[in-house]
Amino acid sequence: MKIRYFCRHCQRQVGELDAKQVDVSQLGFDVLNDTDQEQMVHMQGNGDLNIRTICDDCKEGLDQHPHYHELDNFIH
Repeated sequence: MKIRYFCRHCQRQVGELDAKQVDVSQLGFDVLNDTDQEQMVHMQGNGDLNIRTICDDCKEGLDQHPHYHELDNFIH
């Protein structure tokens, strides 16, 4: 099983883990509430997990322009 991290803003893949080398329970998904889990963790048909996160570039953009938090999408 692969665990892939994608930016929720620009959709770029920012990381990938092989579950054979990682204990999934150590990734902290269990501390997310149900709503956050539904929004961030997506099981694929093949058993892989896609995780929605934020990349460094988008984080920097949000830090520089805090009003972007009000927008559904600030990447054009």
